[in-house]
Order: sequence, then structure tokens, then C-alpha cells
Amino acid sequence: MSKRIVPSHYHGLEALELLAPDGARAVLLLHGAHLVSWVPAGAGEQLYLSPKSAFSSGQAIRGGVPVCFPQFAMRGPLQKHGFARSKPWQLVLAEQGEDDALAVLRLSDDAASRMVWPHAFEAELSVRIAGGTLELELACEHKGQEGDAPFDFTAALHTYLGLEELSDASLRGLAGLHYWDAVAGVEKQQRTDLLLPGSPGTEDLDRIYHQVQQDLTLIEQNAGRPERRLLIRQQGFADTVVWNPGAAKCAQVADMPADGYRKMLCVEAAAVEHPIRLAPGESWAGLQSLTLLGPDDEAAGTA
Repeated sequence: MSKRIVPSHYHGLEALELLAPDGARAVLLLHGAHLVSWVPAGAGEQLYLSPKSAFSSGQAIRGGVPVCFPQFAMRGPLQKHGFARSKPWQLVLAEQGEDDALAVLRLSDDAASRMVWPHAFEAELSVRIAGGTLELELACEHKGQEGDAPFDFTAALHTYLGLEELSDASLRGLAGLHYWDAVAGVEKQQRTDLLLPGSPGTEDLDRIYHQVQQDLTLIEQNAGRPERRLLIRQQGFADTVVWNPGAAKCAQVADMPADGYRKMLCVEAAAVEHPIRLAPGESWAGLQSLTLLGPDDEAAGTA
């Protein structure tokens, strides 16, 4: 028997507090369909949320999982990362099931969106939590009439993964992939399976990995704490963005502490290199799932 979840408030914004029967928890804002917290059953917070982030209507939030749509970064005429993350979304469904909790939010075109992006669309974000797993699905449908022009969009789930310390982290599963290095402005190939984001020369990371089909694993190893392994999977999204601003750039980010870069690594499911094209009536969906692995789970994410 499902139990309806009633909206509450988080930092003054309307929010859904998802609670699965096994104790897994998450907080999803209607503002931007922005996930700001995910706590797996029996574990701690897995996402990074900047303590300096503004929780104001119409403004983007730094951390959690912003929804980049219908434009990634500055790759188009719209504001950076599009308008979806700063607009109010409508509640479609929020309920606790027998073994999970689920919420679905929807964003449709309106007069304001059509002024900057003249297309009829409907986007939905679905969030499901159960045990050690979080599933995020972004879907989009072209709601235009027959004969209307198709539209293109790029998108990403801009997931900020929380860290105890960047220098203790590695990301496994990238070997052999080609990527666009936005810092150097060139296309490169990943030679090794492990990416060490806190090592010399890689503190400032801004990479778009292409044709990502294998699982990835975020690993944190510190002598004073148990090893943490987070399995990262995606479907429908062809690219994975890996981002960390490093010390110099982080110090210039107004809504992050100067040392905030040490506490996060963005691993984003994205559709960037090849924009998604939809004709009237067509739809698309992309999924990112995160699973906190226990000590008895087999190693995953190897290439």
C-alpha cells in the first residue's frame, strides 16, 4: 500500500522529504527539481551541498543534483546550463511504497520559456530511493503539433558527490575513453583506469567523456576510515562530465567556500557531444543510478 508524501519546506523552499521503509532518505525541491540530499539506508550523506548556496526563487543552487536543461554549460544561446534549474516544477507524484520512495516532478513550456526557447515541451524528473540506491531519470517529450519543427537540446544531471577529502578519492572505469578537456581546450584519451582528481595536475578538472557505456566507481581510501565505493551507472546519456574547480577557481566562486573543492567531485550523466533531437510526439529519457557498495559487494566499475 503506497503512502502519499506531503510537501514540506527546506531552507524556505517547497520540498519533498522522501523516506523509504528501510530508512533511505532524500530531499527534493520543487524549485528546479533539485535534489539536495541523499542518505542511503544505514549510511551518511552522499551529496555535496555548498553551505554558501543561496536558496532563493529564480536562483540556481550550488550542490546536490542540478538539472541542466535544455542547454549544457554555454553550448548555445541560453543562460548557462539552461533555465530548468531555476524554474518551479509541478508535483506529479510523491509516495512511499512497500520498499522504496518515489517522486515525479514536471516542467512544461510557458510564456517565459518560449521567449528564450520557442518550443512546446514537457520534461519530467523521477527520483527513486531504496536501500543503498538512488535512481534519477530525466525525460523530455516534444509536445508540438504535427508539422512543427523538431528541436535539439543538451542536458545533464549535474551530480555533486560529497567527499571527505579530494586527495583520497579516485574514479575508476574511464580507461580508453576519449574526452574533451575544457581546461586545456583539446580532445584527449584517458590512458589509465583510475582518475585521481586530487593529484598534481588534475586539481582543476573539466572533462566531457564520450560514449560512456561502462560502470564507474568512485572510491575513497583513507587509513582512518572504512573504504567508500559508490557505483555510478547511466543509460540514455552518452557522455559523462567530471568536474572539480580546483583551489584557484573555487576561490572565485561566490557561492562556495574557498576550500569547497576538496569536499566534492561532480560526476554527471550528460548528453552534450551529440544533442538530442526530437520531432513532435517523440520523447527521450536518460537515467543515472548511484549505489553505495558495502564491504561484501564485488568490485565494480572496472573497464
